[in-house]
Amino acid sequence: MVIEMATYHEHIPVMLHECMEALITDPDAIYIDGTLGGGGHSRGILSRLSDKGQLYAIDQDDEAIAAATARIGKDDRFNVLKGNFGYLTTFLPPQVKGQVAGILLDLGVSTHQIKEAERGFSFQEDGPLDMRMGNLSGVSAYQVVNNYDYESLRDIIFHYGEERASRQIAHEIINNRPIETTGELAAIIKELVPAKFAVKSLARVFQGIRIEVNRELDALKDVLTQSVELLKPGGRIVAMSYHSLEDRILKKFFKAGNHDGEIQKDFYGNVLSPLAPVNRQVITPSPEEVAKNPAARSAKLRIAEKTEGGSQ
Repeated sequence: MVIEMATYHEHIPVMLHECMEALITDPDAIYIDGTLGGGGHSRGILSRLSDKGQLYAIDQDDEAIAAATARIGKDDRFNVLKGNFGYLTTFLPPQVKGQVAGILLDLGVSTHQIKEAERGFSFQEDGPLDMRMGNLSGVSAYQVVNNYDYESLRDIIFHYGEERASRQIAHEIINNRPIETTGELAAIIKELVPAKFAVKSLARVFQGIRIEVNRELDALKDVLTQSVELLKPGGRIVAMSYHSLEDRILKKFFKAGNHDGEIQKDFYGNVLSPLAPVNRQVITPSPEEVAKNPAARSAKLRIAEKTEGGSQ
C-alpha cells in the first residue's frame, strides 16, 4: 500500500521524553511498541537504541504501518508486525518471550483515524459508520448502531461511554434506524441533550461505540497479561491512557498483577505480584505540552516493572 504523506495526519507523540526515560533501561535490549501509529514513539525508541537493540512495532492499521515505515525508513533494528496487540504473543518470535526489556502502549486513537471522515471515528465530520482501527475487526459501528438490541446499546453507551443519558439515546437510535452516517448519529444525540453538554455527550457515545467495535478494553487486558510473559525481570510496561476506563485497568493490574486488583500475599505477608508500580503518582503532560498539543490533555502515564521471578 502506498500512502501519500501529504494526506496522512501525523500523530504527535504524547509525553515522548517521559516515555523514553521510563522505557529505555538498556540500549542493547529488545523493546516493543504495541501501538505504532504514526511512528513517533518508535522513532524515539530507535534513537536511543544501540546497533544491538531491536524494536518490534505492532499495529493493525495498514495506513499507519505504511506511513510509519516510510517515515522511519530502512533500519535493521525496526521490525513491523501487523495485528491487534491483544494477540501479542501469537505473532512475536518465540525466542522473544522472557527477553523483552520494555513494552510501550499508547492507547490513544491516532490523529489520522480521527481526521479521516471515511474512518467514521469523528462526530465532527460526516462519514460512514465504521470506527474499525484495522481491517481485522469484523464488527463495524454501523452494525452496532443498527443491529444491537436496546439493552446492549444502552449498556455500551453507559458503561463504555459513561454517558448518563444512555437510555434515551439508545431508544432514539432504535427509533431512527437505519442510521447510515456519523452525521446522522450525531444529529440524533444533539436533539436529546442540552446544547452546552452536546460535545461531551457526543464524545462519550462515540467513545462507547468505538470501544465495542474494537474490543479495546478486552484487548488491553489481554496485552497486559501477555506482557508479563514477554518481559524479563526488571523489564517495564509503560502505558498511556486517555480515559478513566483504561486508566482503571492499568492501575489495578500494575498494583496487583491481576485484573481484579486483589493484592495477594504469602504466609509472611509479602506481596505476591509479577509487577511493581514504578510511579506511585500518575504522570500527566506539562501545561506547555498541552498548549502545543491539545490531544495530550487527558493523557495519564503509568509505569510498572516486572519483579525478580515475577510470573503468572
